[in-house]
Amino acid sequence: MTSTLQDRTVVVFGGTSGIGLAAARQAKAVGAKVIVVGLNPEGAGRVAAENGFDGWRAADVTRPETIAAALADIPHVDHLVLLAGTFVAGRVLEAEVDHLKRAFDERIWAAVHTLRTLGDRFARDGSVTFISGALAERPTAQGTAVLAAASASMEAFARGLALELAPRRVNTLSPGPIDTPLLARTLGAGREAYVAALSETLPARRPGTAEEAGAAIVFLMSNGFMTGETLHIDGGSRLV
Repeated sequence: MTSTLQDRTVVVFGGTSGIGLAAARQAKAVGAKVIVVGLNPEGAGRVAAENGFDGWRAADVTRPETIAAALADIPHVDHLVLLAGTFVAGRVLEAEVDHLKRAFDERIWAAVHTLRTLGDRFARDGSVTFISGALAERPTAQGTAVLAAASASMEAFARGLALELAPRRVNTLSPGPIDTPLLARTLGAGREAYVAALSETLPARRPGTAEEAGAAIVFLMSNGFMTGETLHIDGGSRLV
């Protein structure tokens, strides 16, 4: 099935680390022409060179003008992967509203601006892959209400766009605990204790890997009959 990516142009926002980088590497391995988009120009250029990607761009997805600049000279996109986004935490009654709004700016509005920027350059037989996360179904009491809402909104958005953009396909990946640099930055010194706890509570008895989540994205791009769906890769975290 992955042969359907041969010579197809794949653009991965958030493709310079973690799940996005793993997906980009795997797409390249099956013949795709991969362009990664990161926040930092130096980092994006280095990652692209190290992995032999076909190109790189830099963009702050909360600023539409940088999205437009990043995509301006790409003539055609077959598969679009939108993974850029930070861990926006803060209690609704305490955090700055502008900070909380970033959860939606990085997800819903970034997707809107990206799709509008591409317009007719986005292939009619192509696909979009969003990311949500376990918080969409199981928010915590640790200031994640807005982030949970933003994550859940991506799943609903994908279902609506699957109809609006048809025959283009639109799906969402919902990862559970995946051991990525973002996890390490979010948990800091608490990472080791968190991973140890997963070995006791998670049915899979471990966190997932970026490569496993990246493979799920390649599946969503490759399977031509998959649209409007949310694919959970969470080691069974929704069950416990």
